[in-house]
Amino acid sequence: MAGSSEEAPDYGRGVVIMDDWPGYDLNLFTYPQHYYGDLEYVLIPHGIIVDSQPASGDCSAGTAPQDNGALPPRIERLAKDIMKDIGYSDIMVLCVLKGGYKFCADLVEHLKNISRNSDRFVSMKVDFIRLKSYRNDQSMGEMQIIGGDDLSTLAGKNVLIVEDVVGTGRTMKALLSNIEKYKPNMIKVASLLVKRTPRSDGFRPDYAGFEIPNLFVVGYALDYNEYFRDLNHICVINEHGKEKYRI
Repeated sequence: MAGSSEEAPDYGRGVVIMDDWPGYDLNLFTYPQHYYGDLEYVLIPHGIIVDSQPASGDCSAGTAPQDNGALPPRIERLAKDIMKDIGYSDIMVLCVLKGGYKFCADLVEHLKNISRNSDRFVSMKVDFIRLKSYRNDQSMGEMQIIGGDDLSTLAGKNVLIVEDVVGTGRTMKALLSNIEKYKPNMIKVASLLVKRTPRSDGFRPDYAGFEIPNLFVVGYALDYNEYFRDLNHICVINEHGKEKYRI
């Protein structure tokens, strides 16, 4: 069974961003002008996703990540953990669209780099699936699976599900229940973000990039009604932005 409701390994929790972390001033970054006035602050700059992380693994209030003692790029670290666990076996990557496509592309590239530099080539195939569960900033309470090949092709495979955000965990558990019917050899879940929410049922992915407060975030392909996917940084949307793009 992918994920766990029990205590997860350190890399399963990810880099922890505390509730009192104030984020970064928008004026420190460039971002599309059509989103000016729609954002509160930058929670995770693009460079912190793909570049070095603070050695402590924590982002406390008023403390920006430092270069001294930095760890490898966050996504590269996840790729190494995945390869270690799966044991350099062939992998079927199931990317959850649309919010997971950038994370998935960057993660798969790192997995391929590790494979190219190893003694054994690892075959990786990628398929795509959409899970519809949000309208505006509220969960609809049910999951719709859209697209993807016949899931029966996952039988006997090592499956890596790549997701953008795990919140309550209910959507991912529903997907896992669906996939497990086809008896894959292994299922692992990698999520860019995990939200600390009181509505969580305790599910945690096997690999997490960042654990964040219970905020509605956009950017790095995460959207609000299909807007903000073109924003490189992960930002907190403000009330003006929610109202502007509400449907």
